[in-house]
Amino acid sequence: MSTETQDQKVAVITGASQGIGAGLVNAYRKLGHAVVATSRTIATADDAGVLTVRGDIADPATAERVIAAAVERFGRVDTLVNNAGVFVAKPFTDYTVQDYAAVSGINLTGFFRLTQLAVGQMLAQGGGHIVTITTSLVDNADARVPSVLASLTKGGLQSATKSLAIEYATRGIRANAVSPGTIRTPMHPEQTHQFLDALHPMGRMGEVDDIVDAVLYLEGAPFVTGEILHVDGGMSAGH
Repeated sequence: MSTETQDQKVAVITGASQGIGAGLVNAYRKLGHAVVATSRTIATADDAGVLTVRGDIADPATAERVIAAAVERFGRVDTLVNNAGVFVAKPFTDYTVQDYAAVSGINLTGFFRLTQLAVGQMLAQGGGHIVTITTSLVDNADARVPSVLASLTKGGLQSATKSLAIEYATRGIRANAVSPGTIRTPMHPEQTHQFLDALHPMGRMGEVDDIVDAVLYLEGAPFVTGEILHVDGGMSAGH
């Protein structure tokens, strides 16, 4: 670890190769943070302030490597953004054992071990911040989008966010979540856009910057913890 990076804040971001994750990497660099970016397919960064770690977040060994790399390279972990997630929309009885394993592996196991390790490091430093990306469908089920596995996993993350916030409220660690509607990213083919736009009371999908801005708000809000911030075009308010 070099002395010039010793006091620089460090953000760990999962699912960082594209979409919201890539937007978060850029945003935290603009804030002046060093970034540890991880995903299964992430490429090596040209920026010396970005350390990339390739791996499947569903494998706890990836979490170990990510936090170890952050501490070895930059000396600390100030923020963890649990952005990696997978969404499989199927009628409940059509979900397979493989679907369950894939969704729970990324959405739950990936969150659990990485957050444990990050909190351990944050406690040693005297504080930190955890932000988890969930989904508005957790609070507002929609018959047009069958989503039991999303609600089972991401709903668990929203409850865990509140538990973490309370458990560590006196020890300098905040925990918050951003609950998006559908966001316009490369994962949604053009032919689905009209349907996805119509799911939102505002009549359109959100943009990556909408979620990035919400995370940055929480980053700079020292009196906010245990918050589930809905950025969903009104989905959670009703239809």
